Amino acid sequence: MARIALGLEYDGRAFHGWQRQADLPTLQAALETALSRIADHPVESTCAGRTDAGVHASQQVVHFDTEARRPLEAWVRGVNAHLPAAMAVRWARVVDAGFHARYSAYRRRYRYLLLNRPQRPGLWAGRVGWFHRPLALAPMQEAARCLLGEHDFSAFRAAECQAKTPVKLLTRADVRQAGDMFIFDFEANAFLHHMVRNLVGSLVFIGKGGWPPEHLQAVLASRDRRQAAMTFAPDGLYFRGPLYDPVYALPEETALSLF
Repeated sequence: MARIALGLEYDGRAFHGWQRQADLPTLQAALETALSRIADHPVESTCAGRTDAGVHASQQVVHFDTEARRPLEAWVRGVNAHLPAAMAVRWARVVDAGFHARYSAYRRRYRYLLLNRPQRPGLWAGRVGWFHRPLALAPMQEAARCLLGEHDFSAFRAAECQAKTPVKLLTRADVRQAGDMFIFDFEANAFLHHMVRNLVGSLVFIGKGGWPPEHLQAVLASRDRRQAAMTFAPDGLYFRGPLYDPVYALPEETALSLF
């Protein structure tokens, strides 16, 4: 029995999220169907982080166990031949039996791309968020700094979140601008359901002048979802993948390096 790790990228618009659902197209179902065809036996996969409907990934990592002996290229090009066009395996590696795509990760990274201009996106439709009124970068950067560290993020947690605890350690919360595009980067040991989209919503509210930057600290301390701003659309959200101990020698995410 071998354990294989895969790196995937996908456009989430074509799927109803990661997790398998009856009678709905999901990323897990598509991947496991393709893997099973190459392995010639049923395959179950485990991912590093389940993404919602409409959320993209530039580096989703999964692992699966198989009795089939195949060259690594078969788990890339062979599986890709059976996947929908919006999903692709980028790499495959043999890992030891102790590796777990979810539990071996010590951090996870997300990026949100927000187009800020009066006109809605055309070329980027479905792949970026959009806000039509001008945004100020400096107040958003100032507000983001108060999010760093270990906090109870209940104010940014979806009602249906199933996480055991709302306390997470956020080690990165950056906002920068490239022309009409605002780029939000977050890194944490784990994230709550809709946490990144809710954080972006509150930062954008500050950027448009709705709150002073320091108000985000009060929202965080309230632990009350009603005190935070709207949940932003999934369109601009990208899972950039987990971080693992270098001993596993897994490839780094590079697909979003152009921003």
